[in-house]
Amino acid sequence: MKEALDVLRQHKDVALATIGNGRPQMRVFQIMKQEDHTLWFATGVHKKVYAELQANPAVEILAMDGNVSVRVSGDADFNVSDDVCREIFESNAVLPRLYPDYKALAYFRVVIDRLDYYDLTPTPPILRHYDRSAGTYSDLNPFGQKQ
Repeated sequence: MKEALDVLRQHKDVALATIGNGRPQMRVFQIMKQEDHTLWFATGVHKKVYAELQANPAVEILAMDGNVSVRVSGDADFNVSDDVCREIFESNAVLPRLYPDYKALAYFRVVIDRLDYYDLTPTPPILRHYDRSAGTYSDLNPFGQKQ
């Protein structure tokens, strides 16, 4: 699983999917902080994505690096400590230019519930799946080829 978490650590800009009006909604987001299986994000409370996450916290996140992709799913949780909110705001060069104060933003975290690591480089490709509730991280065989 380290390889998948490393991809997320090295590629802060990710696609984040929410549900709005019963339809998938995708945006580019930046991972503001990462610790083990937890990713933190920030957004404006005036944005549609904030309302979507309040109505339905389920998200998927996708990062890509060449032939490697990492897909994560989990739920947005807005219960983030004030210290972490301040740390995120102060460590990001863009946020202070756009917002007058760290309290002008909503911060949320996503604990990784499920993760797929997919590498198309080798033959056969590598597909590894993590499921937090089952406590498993296993190799899958996406094309029925012998491994």
